[in-house]
Amino acid sequence: MAISSLKYKSAGRGPAVVFIHGFCEEKSLWKDFLNHFQSDYHVITPDLPGFGESPLDTTPVSMEYFADEVRNLLKDLSVKECVIIGHSLGGYVALAFAEKYPEMLKGMGLFHSTAFEDSIEKKENRNRTIQFIEKNGVDPFADSFVEPLFFMRNRKNLQEEIQMMIETTRNTSMQSIIETTKAMRDRKERIDVLKNVEVPVLFIVGKDDGPVPLEKSLEQCYMPKYSIVHFFSECGHMGMFEKREETLKAVEKYLELCF
Repeated sequence: MAISSLKYKSAGRGPAVVFIHGFCEEKSLWKDFLNHFQSDYHVITPDLPGFGESPLDTTPVSMEYFADEVRNLLKDLSVKECVIIGHSLGGYVALAFAEKYPEMLKGMGLFHSTAFEDSIEKKENRNRTIQFIEKNGVDPFADSFVEPLFFMRNRKNLQEEIQMMIETTRNTSMQSIIETTKAMRDRKERIDVLKNVEVPVLFIVGKDDGPVPLEKSLEQCYMPKYSIVHFFSECGHMGMFEKREETLKAVEKYLELCF
């Protein structure tokens, strides 16, 4: 009997790899990764609650709640262990998953993400985002939110991807955006999870990432017992588009290591 309400895509057979999308994204973010890895792995790309096709069944939400939902999906799919790779918000969820269900992990990837909690300034920015959306709606937020995620010199060549992400954001409910913004603002620091995790940790770092500054990535990437770190120049927060081939290769080598 199904216990998860998450919508997802699943392809391939073999060791399980879960790719978790970020804020105002959905499972199609990982389309290239699903296609690339399905010949060797069981690739699972869920929509987190409130994003894509997954309903938001409860409020308030939290990283722990998202992690539980991912775990329920894996239980439905009879997956006992996996590698989890999360982009941005998805990395926060991966860290919460690692804290709650370490026995299920073969590896964890932070794809432009961080174990640090929000700074005071970042929390204030989250509050301003909530106020802006409550006042102006989702569409103006989408128009201003997406493009700065990309390194400036990449934006012209990635207009198709940028427009796709703007549409995805516009199609996300105001409630989901606001509730998840609150959850990101209030999430706890998980540096101890990084320090204590027993599996290899992958870091994908954009040297020009605005939401996850390079200095923060440098601060955390030495913490795990076993880190694999890739730095990409002229890359912002969206390496799966900005450095498509390079990030695919980085994840490929990492999965070989984990399994």
